[in-house]
Amino acid sequence: MVLAGGGAAMPQAVAQRLLDEFQLKFAEGYGLTETAAPSHSNPPDRPKLQCLGIPIFGVDSRIIDPQNLQELPQGESGEIVTHGPMVFKGYWKHPQATEEAFIELDGKRFFRTGDLGRIDEDGYFFITDRLKRMINASGFKVWPTEVELLLYKCPLVLEACIISTKDSYRGETVKAVVVPRPEAAGQATEQAIIDWARQHMAAYKVPRVVQFVERLPKSGSGKVMWRLLQDEENRANPGA
Repeated sequence: MVLAGGGAAMPQAVAQRLLDEFQLKFAEGYGLTETAAPSHSNPPDRPKLQCLGIPIFGVDSRIIDPQNLQELPQGESGEIVTHGPMVFKGYWKHPQATEEAFIELDGKRFFRTGDLGRIDEDGYFFITDRLKRMINASGFKVWPTEVELLLYKCPLVLEACIISTKDSYRGETVKAVVVPRPEAAGQATEQAIIDWARQHMAAYKVPRVVQFVERLPKSGSGKVMWRLLQDEENRANPGA
């Protein structure tokens, strides 16, 4: 049996529990408001974890360098662009935004998704993060989604959202907004989360600040509203 879903990457730790406890494989799909329907899906018999899947019938997706807009080879990370019958024509009465949202490759009009990802040797697409979410910590690129997925393996963490916060030395640094597990009451401290992270991820990705909350803000579709948390952080800490 297969359980399917989309909207946000399924944490590997949660997907593994589904498989171990219920023998359910999780197959993710991918689409955007601008595509009106899914553009990628995992084959039910061969799903990969934290993976968008492969382009569905009639869809041509590629990876480009977001700076020079040149197509990148398999394995390299860049921006996902998509051409297909479900891709919208443009933003209503916003010609400039429409022009910026599309590029032409091999005579086709591709939509720039704003999502960063890569293609593996089997043609599966993997997402890294939103281009606008990147945290630049002392010149190191930190992708919040990657850190979030790692934190879901922490026995103290129920949910997590990574945002940036200002830092006088690094410019930006990593902040984790965490909902602790109920059974971890009294154990889930800021230092405990940081110490766990230091053992499980590269030093520059480790959250330097941890904020505990009762719940994360979510949209009607269940997505964590990271922009809301980021805006609140920017207002509370406008500069180093």
